[in-house]
Amino acid sequence: MPLKETIETGYKNALKAKDKTKIATYRLILSSIKDLDILNRSGPDKKETNDEDIKKLLKKMVKQRAESIDIYKKNNRIDLLEVEQNEYNILIEFLPKQLNDEETKKICGEIISKLGAISIKDMGKVMGELKKLHADEIDFAKAGPLIKELLNN
Repeated sequence: MPLKETIETGYKNALKAKDKTKIATYRLILSSIKDLDILNRSGPDKKETNDEDIKKLLKKMVKQRAESIDIYKKNNRIDLLEVEQNEYNILIEFLPKQLNDEETKKICGEIISKLGAISIKDMGKVMGELKKLHADEIDFAKAGPLIKELLNN
């Protein structure tokens, strides 16, 4: 089932269950997808919005929530923190599971060995290969510093 249909089904179920938090989050997601549809149809490269476009959108939304959660934790805003955390939890349900730090470090090490990367100058090649092979599984904000660390050692 396409990702958009999965989200719409989740929205309908949230409506039936009268879960206000989920309803609000699903509306936010569907509204963003609709904006993306409009942008894709009106741009110079007119195309249909596909699952990859929606995944990029969801990743962006997850990143925004994660940044907000950090800020709210620092400023001790528990009320706002809970709202963002709930939205974050709903959003990540639609994305492929992210690898943890150990798994990410292992994969980075394997790619560095495979490419024969030896210095920080090779970081672009390593990141390119990583994106090609593991785009949905790895958080590249965490992978960058790991690769630097591995290349410096």
